[in-house]
Amino acid sequence: MTAEPAVTPHQMPEGGEPDEAARQLYLAVIDRGGRIPFADITDEERAALRQLLDIGLVMVNRMDRCYTAVSPRSVSDRLGAELRSEATRLLVRAENLPGALDGLTRAYDAMPRPSGGSGGAVHVEGHVHIRQRISQLVSDCRSEVLTAQPGQRPADALQVALAQDVQLLQRGCSLRTIYQPVALAEPPAIAYAEAVTRHGSQIRILDEPFQRLIVFDRSVAVISANDDNSAAAFISDPAALSYLISGFERDWARADTTEAATALGQGPARTIPDRVGRLLARGLTQRAVATRLGLSERTVAGHISRLRDRYGAQTLFQLGWLMRGARDDG
Repeated sequence: MTAEPAVTPHQMPEGGEPDEAARQLYLAVIDRGGRIPFADITDEERAALRQLLDIGLVMVNRMDRCYTAVSPRSVSDRLGAELRSEATRLLVRAENLPGALDGLTRAYDAMPRPSGGSGGAVHVEGHVHIRQRISQLVSDCRSEVLTAQPGQRPADALQVALAQDVQLLQRGCSLRTIYQPVALAEPPAIAYAEAVTRHGSQIRILDEPFQRLIVFDRSVAVISANDDNSAAAFISDPAALSYLISGFERDWARADTTEAATALGQGPARTIPDRVGRLLARGLTQRAVATRLGLSERTVAGHISRLRDRYGAQTLFQLGWLMRGARDDG
């Protein structure tokens, strides 16, 4: 007597749809009159067989020691009914969830928050209190976050931001961030940026100074209130918000998506001489270029000397002009 061959467990595909291997095996069974003996199943076909058994497209006939085909119409009727039942159950859960969490929602809404002062601005001191208030705003956000992040962010702050920002994006909110090049120079920052872009965040790089800014739903803006970011102002005044948002949009329009892709390993790497040349083409002085790139003036002078030789420029002004023409041609 031929025993039923062993088959490895297989998770049924979502929606009960067989993959290509299972489809081909089912058609082979049909070609053989709707039945196939246990002994004719090869090792390579066992995973596909397990899938057909899980879905219900074939059934075991131990009396005849074979597998027999089942009508896909009856299978689709059964699975369709199961899916509709599951969908109804999920819809009921979705409808009941706000009520189930109503007590917790009331407690969250009643949580003490800084009260607004004159001019629609609230000043919060201390990194812990600032992060807590920002976390509340992220949690309450419903549509959009605009951020301008100059300088590097600590690795532990990025870990906290990653969890919050991914949840924000998964809720369907948009997130746009402007960075300086130095902000994406370290592995933790690159890992954060790669993770949020996979979830739909947009990132651009602006190679010039700008102020730290976060805007939630165009209704609350957060700006630094001192040099070490240990104090912040939370602004809700409409006129101030309009001013801050228009500044962000102006910087966003001028920021570089290509350089952001480069920082995330999605484009060609840009060398230091290239960066020096780009800044010279924009009219910056040697000292300004050194400050912007965090290099010594002597190092920048060496790069400029090599660029002058490459382009045959006699003066710094001429070099900047030639670099501007090269950039436009590229």
